[in-house]
Amino acid sequence: MRRQIKGLKKSGTDEMLKWVGKPVNRIDGPEKVTGEQKYMTDYHYPDMTFGKVLRSKYPFAKIKSIDTSNAKAHPEVICVLTHEDVPGFNGFGIVTPDQPVLCEDIVRCTGDAIALVAAETLEAAEEALGLIEVDYEPLEAVTDPENAMVQGAPQLHPDGNIHSHVVIKNGDIDKGFEEADFIFENTFFSPRQMHAFLETEGGWGKVDENGSLTIQCPSQYGHRDKLQIARALALNPQRIHVHSSPNGGGFGGKDEITVQIYLALLALNTNGRPVKLHLSREESVVAGIKRHPFKVTVKTGAKKDGTIVAHKVRAVGDTGAYASLGGAVVALAIEHAAGPYKIENVDMEGFCVYTNNGISGAFRGFGVNQVCVGIETHIDMLAEKIGLDPIEIRMKNAYRQGDVSSLGHVVKSSVGTMETLERAQASDLWANRDLYKVQATEPWKKRGVALATSFHAVGMGLRTPDYGASSIELLEDGRFKVGLAIEEIGTGNGTVYAQVAAECLKCDIDHIVVIQGDTKETLDSGTISASRSTYTGGRAIATAAINMVSLLSETAAEILGASVDQIVVSQNKLTAASSESRSVSYKEMYQALKEKNQSTRVEGHFYFPREKKELKNSGGAPHHLYGYMTHVVMVEVDTLTGETDVLKVVAIPDVGKVLNPQGLEGQTEGGAIMGIGYTLYEDVIMKNGYHQTRNLTDYIIPTIRETPVIETIPVESMEASGPFGAKGVAEVVMIPIIPAILNAIYDAVGVRIKKLPAKPEQIFQAIQESKSHELISGDAY
Repeated sequence: MRRQIKGLKKSGTDEMLKWVGKPVNRIDGPEKVTGEQKYMTDYHYPDMTFGKVLRSKYPFAKIKSIDTSNAKAHPEVICVLTHEDVPGFNGFGIVTPDQPVLCEDIVRCTGDAIALVAAETLEAAEEALGLIEVDYEPLEAVTDPENAMVQGAPQLHPDGNIHSHVVIKNGDIDKGFEEADFIFENTFFSPRQMHAFLETEGGWGKVDENGSLTIQCPSQYGHRDKLQIARALALNPQRIHVHSSPNGGGFGGKDEITVQIYLALLALNTNGRPVKLHLSREESVVAGIKRHPFKVTVKTGAKKDGTIVAHKVRAVGDTGAYASLGGAVVALAIEHAAGPYKIENVDMEGFCVYTNNGISGAFRGFGVNQVCVGIETHIDMLAEKIGLDPIEIRMKNAYRQGDVSSLGHVVKSSVGTMETLERAQASDLWANRDLYKVQATEPWKKRGVALATSFHAVGMGLRTPDYGASSIELLEDGRFKVGLAIEEIGTGNGTVYAQVAAECLKCDIDHIVVIQGDTKETLDSGTISASRSTYTGGRAIATAAINMVSLLSETAAEILGASVDQIVVSQNKLTAASSESRSVSYKEMYQALKEKNQSTRVEGHFYFPREKKELKNSGGAPHHLYGYMTHVVMVEVDTLTGETDVLKVVAIPDVGKVLNPQGLEGQTEGGAIMGIGYTLYEDVIMKNGYHQTRNLTDYIIPTIRETPVIETIPVESMEASGPFGAKGVAEVVMIPIIPAILNAIYDAVGVRIKKLPAKPEQIFQAIQESKSHELISGDAY
């Protein structure tokens, strides 16, 4: 893969910045590339024990009895726990705590946990699982979400099978379609994607000498994990310490509770000995959450001049056995289903439905991936119908800052859609697409070039608390310890935090020590999800830095015998403006503060900006901040096999201020590769509630062979409320590449693929059917 980044223009402000906007090497890079970095599942402790989880045999069944006597009699077994051993609330879930910690009378998927075992060895723990006898009464599994909504279907939960229903309406949809000259209607299907992180769910639990409970487990919100653990174990949250960073990959798959509560229960029952529980890949596939499969029916109406006047959407998401974040995923999908456009008449609804198909939850893109295909496919179809350039038609319908969106609200934050489309138009791949398309590697292969644009919310929306907080402490050696709860999940956000801190405090970046994902050391700053990490963390640090500069200025004024307004913060020191020769170092200020028994630690807090009014029945829309993105792609399709290769990607993100170009490259490349996998390869196959896909041996993800040249051309649509103008990017980088690839396949071979992943056999069959239709049409003439 050849990496390219273009388009960053220096401004006068950039020249004044030393760290922000510069390609600073990752502060955790050396440890990670040498393998010295220890993840939570790498740790070993003396006198350790091993935990295992007994999972359900059936996707849907009543539990008549659980007999653990034989397992408890095993000579190497330390404890066997069931629902009777859960001292607090036997349930968890970020929004709706409907998933049992340990099932009591019913199981709803094969990932359900029934019992826990701790033993002297991993082998003994596995043997003990086989000794637990569970008497089941199998029930008819509910596996089709459309059927699950039908009256008379088996009910998975007391309130029925529809977990949530969201609706967004604006204008008069019937009038819009009456005014339309062209109407396009299609149904699209999306797959059950696996996060496929390198580090599967796992960690450690141990009781400290003072009776406190320590959980070391990779996650995406340690402070929230602590509260869910406390609720299940009926413990004081202040007696629980969660260490949740670094992660060996997350992508949303570790946003929900994974094994933290199991670790806590076992740790309290192993006689003070630490316990390790680490899921195998096979168990992770069955028990871990996946991306929601969607069925999306889209109807779009437009006028002859290319103006889109009506857009109707019905989306059904399969959330599996439990809610997790399914309601929020479907709500965000509907919020984004009309794209970053101004359509006067919309009628969009989404259903989040329970089935026995495992569990679905948070995943990079959070529902937008599933719905963006509809609007972007129809826009390309419209462009072809009226003979308008695909970029021009998007420019015609895109909203700008200050415009009214399709949702009916005024977009007040920065909008870079137009700029991303302009950069796409000027890109080499688009400008010379006709030349590239005739350079296919074989006569039977066809090339296509296409694009798509989309957007993604930044932050949690209107229904969820959203705030940021950080601490900065001046250390004895003159360095600063920056504490932020937001975890490191592979994105390199710790480097950005160090850059922001060094810039604000005017010190060298190696004078910054960043602490992340430790509930003892850091303030609650929310989750690393919703593309909020850079915005929230950066702004929290900048807020705390103001307080630190104030503290240091007051201290320096006393030392230098000057007034506070005369103190100037310069590189690694403070000086008095009246005499530049007089200065005081950060190390000297630490000593001065300690001599006065004054704290060297400050905090910074802020509330995430949000809209004042929620759209009725929308589930939390609209958001205040959005990131925007355009992808241009070139594919090559083998007409003899249907195999499709993505040869080149131009990624054009609107990220606000680029804080670290190298980090942005990593995001755009990772997002593009994940989007390629989602579009062409990845799907967890389920049959009657059982996983047919069991490991990475039968789950295809892109390798270096499938990784194209990726060119990154950033757009800096500065966000006034963000740190140095930055906003989020982590999710939007995966989204428009999906319809862009599908549009490029059409450009290459003239077939529209509506079910993902677009597998070779599906594309080949569509090509053959297209040829048959051409022959029939030819005969008619």
